[in-house]
Amino acid sequence: MANTKRTHVLQFAVLGLLHEGPLHGYELRKRLNGVLGTFRAISYGSLYPCLKDMLATGLIAEDGPADAGAPALTGRRARIVYKLTAEGKDKFQQWLADAGPDAYEDDLFGVHLAFFGRTDRDIRLRILLGRRNRLEERMATLRSNLAKRRERLDEWTLTLQQHGLDSVEREVDWLSTLINQEIDGTPPSTKSTGTEPASK
Repeated sequence: MANTKRTHVLQFAVLGLLHEGPLHGYELRKRLNGVLGTFRAISYGSLYPCLKDMLATGLIAEDGPADAGAPALTGRRARIVYKLTAEGKDKFQQWLADAGPDAYEDDLFGVHLAFFGRTDRDIRLRILLGRRNRLEERMATLRSNLAKRRERLDEWTLTLQQHGLDSVEREVDWLSTLINQEIDGTPPSTKSTGTEPASK
């Protein structure tokens, strides 16, 4: 199940980037790490099997080598350029519109957030509210566990537990700012949010 979710996250991100235009694998990986770097680094070992699956299912197609005009015998392998198909465009729009519980999870929320510029406002708001609710539940659990175990934890473990709680609290505050801006119809400001989303 976890592997299926990872594949979905990566395919969603690939479709989103190819929606902007064709890319070869090297550039695609670089942009993926730019988009998902806060959440997860992408290796060629995970990217190329994903691209192979997406080719097989018709979500993307090869658009020829990126350096097809290079002289022969240059000693370089031609980089394959990938482009979105009509099916891939439809799938990307379908995933953009998905505001269900999976969209609130750590990795998938990050991809949704990266493509919020192409997402309808009501969907953005539903995902932000869902994510905040999910983290408020996590925060309550962390506080409860910390209160119950405080006497049994050494200083280092207690510091780590407190750091996890602080991270979730910061993300809840950050989400609340984004939600208020979304309701007011103002674009997000890095100065007013100022906080990275918490990691697991």
